[in-house]
Amino acid sequence: MPPDVLDLFTELAAVPSPPGEERAVADLVTRYLHDCGLEVDEDGAGPGIGSTMGNLYTHLEPTAKGEPLFLCAHLDTVPPTAAIEPVVEDGVVRNAAGTILGADNKAAVAAMLEATRRVLAEGRPHGGIELLFTPKEEVGLVGAYAFDHTRLRAKTGYVYDQAAPVGVVILGAPYSQSMEVTFHGRAAHSGMHPEDGRSAILAAARAISEMRLGRVDEDSTANVGTIQGGTATNIVPEWCTFVAEARSQDERKLADLVQEMQDAVTFAAGVAECDVETILRKSYRGYKFTKSDHAVALAAAALARCGHEVSYDVSGGAADANVFNERGLACVNLANGMTDIHTPAEHITVADLEAMVEVTLALFEVAIS
Repeated sequence: MPPDVLDLFTELAAVPSPPGEERAVADLVTRYLHDCGLEVDEDGAGPGIGSTMGNLYTHLEPTAKGEPLFLCAHLDTVPPTAAIEPVVEDGVVRNAAGTILGADNKAAVAAMLEATRRVLAEGRPHGGIELLFTPKEEVGLVGAYAFDHTRLRAKTGYVYDQAAPVGVVILGAPYSQSMEVTFHGRAAHSGMHPEDGRSAILAAARAISEMRLGRVDEDSTANVGTIQGGTATNIVPEWCTFVAEARSQDERKLADLVQEMQDAVTFAAGVAECDVETILRKSYRGYKFTKSDHAVALAAAALARCGHEVSYDVSGGAADANVFNERGLACVNLANGMTDIHTPAEHITVADLEAMVEVTLALFEVAIS
């Protein structure tokens, strides 16, 4: 007898899969799909993106007139800091070992797989189903960007990658840009000739202090995530590098915020008499839907059919949906009930795992009705 969604989820979650090391989980997913009688195609993206797996793709030919849909979930998690030992207590799945659970995004993987198995086992009609499982989402949507989206027959798709109650439909996600800043100063003995030095760390600190970080406005955030530099405690530091990011739901606001951060860097370098190099990278493009957009309306209909109260929100984070929307497809992110993701308190209820199976089946139903 095949595992139900809870058993499947706990099996997947128990296997660590930090970004780039997803092979073992990819093999579990491939074996499950083979057991369903489906062929799985793994593309060659793995080596080029630094992963032990490529993107996994499979499709079901339509059995009824209607709209084909694609579903996407990522197989990597943020790196666990200990073992992953899923336990079920009072209807809630947690990790007993004090690190992440991996509901982000293995809860989605399990729900999509179980719904697909039921479609096949129960002979449910559908307009065509495509499944895509990606690596390295957590470090920049890398697998999805490497996938040839022209292989998808469906123009409408869904990811389940929002930590919020089932029923929440995400209408937008931010644009993002990262910034790597390196200050070059001048080394000197800090006890004997400090005046001869030019502190790169002091320059970096001044730049950071001039930046608006955290929640900048209702649409925008900024953060300095890492910083390193210097050689020894008795040497005026001749170099310092920090990496920052800015996000906004509004592309114009993002451009203005990034320019403001660059101005702070330039000012600090001048005051500290240091040289500076700045490398800007577009992380991903944002997107916006309206409630009346077709993909959103389908999701709302499916959720309502399953008895969920439908609500709408925007996300401060990205998902593989950003990639597909950037490439001209309509991909909506649906909340799936996972809670406290990326922390040792991460958990999800059994009821929400089961609910997302039903929501998935309802998506296939409304796409042919």
